[in-house]
Amino acid sequence: MVVAQRGVIPPPKHYADSAWFKYILSCCAATTAEMVTYPLDLAKTRLQIQGEKGLNGSSQRSPYRGLASTGVGIIREEGMLRLWQGVTPAVYRHLIYSGTRMVLYEKVRDRLFTTRADGTRPVWQAIVGGILVGGIAQFLASPADLIKVQMQMEGKRRLEGHAPRIHSAGEAFIKIYNAGGLRGLWKGCMPNVYRSAFVNLGDLTTYDSVKRYFVNTWALSDDYWTHALSSACSGLIGATMGTPVDVVKTRVMNQPTDDRARGLLYRNSLDCLLKTVHNEGFWALYKGFIPCWLRMGPWSLTFWLTYEQIRNLSGTSAF
Repeated sequence: MVVAQRGVIPPPKHYADSAWFKYILSCCAATTAEMVTYPLDLAKTRLQIQGEKGLNGSSQRSPYRGLASTGVGIIREEGMLRLWQGVTPAVYRHLIYSGTRMVLYEKVRDRLFTTRADGTRPVWQAIVGGILVGGIAQFLASPADLIKVQMQMEGKRRLEGHAPRIHSAGEAFIKIYNAGGLRGLWKGCMPNVYRSAFVNLGDLTTYDSVKRYFVNTWALSDDYWTHALSSACSGLIGATMGTPVDVVKTRVMNQPTDDRARGLLYRNSLDCLLKTVHNEGFWALYKGFIPCWLRMGPWSLTFWLTYEQIRNLSGTSAF
C-alpha cells in the first residue's frame, strides 16, 4: 500500500498505474539522471574516438587521456559549459527511449512472464524481454542519439582547426536530413540498437531480476537500500556488456558520409569492429570503459532511485 508523503496527494489509482503516467515518470527520472551524469558521457565519447584512423589512414594526434584528465582538458580548452555540449538531444532521446523501454518492459513482464511460487521469474524471460524492448526503444530514438554524438565532437573538431559542422541540435537535424533524408537520420541505427539491447540486458533486466531476488529470496525490504544495491549491479553489468558495442556505435555514427549518407570509413558495424581490432587491438573495444562504468553506475543509481521514489510519491505501484 502506497502512502502519500510530505503532503503530496497522489493522483487517482487508475491514473497512477496507467501506461501514460508511468511513461511520464520514467522520462522525469531519466532526465534527472542524464543531467547529473552527462559530463561523463561526453568524456567517454571523446576517449572512444581517440586513435581512430581517418580517411588518409592517419590516426588522430590527440594524446590518450584518462577520465579525469579528459574532463579537465575539456574545461581548460573549451570551458565548463562544454561538459554539457549535446545534452539537449540526449534529453530528447530519453523522452523517447526511456519512456518506451520502461513501459514496454513492464507490460511484457506483467502479461507474458511466468511468476514462480517464490515471486521470482525465469531469468531467460527477463533477458528476452530486456533485449526486445531495448532494441525497439533505441530504434525509435536513434536520430536523437546521432545528433547527440555529433554535437559532442564539435568542441574537439574546432580545437583541431576544423570548420564547425553544426551549432545546435536543430541545425544538426536539418543538415542530416537534407544530406541523407530519413535514411540519414538513422545512420548507425543498427549498432545503436545492438548496444541498447545489450545495455538494456545489463541494466533493466539485471535490476529487475536482482531486486526481485533480494526481496523474495533474501527477504530484503523494497526500499532505498535495495534499490541502490540493485542499481549498482545493473550499472556494472550494463557497462561490461555495452562498452564494445558502444565504441562501434560511436565510430559509425561519427564518421563522415557521402551524398548518399554512406559512411566513408566503415561499410557497416562489422567492418568497424574488425578494423578497430585490427588497427588498435582487442582492448580498443573497451576504450572509455571506466568512464562508461562510472557513468552508468551513477546513472543507474540516480535513475532507479528517482524512478522508484517518484512512483511511490505518485501512488504508483513499485516497479
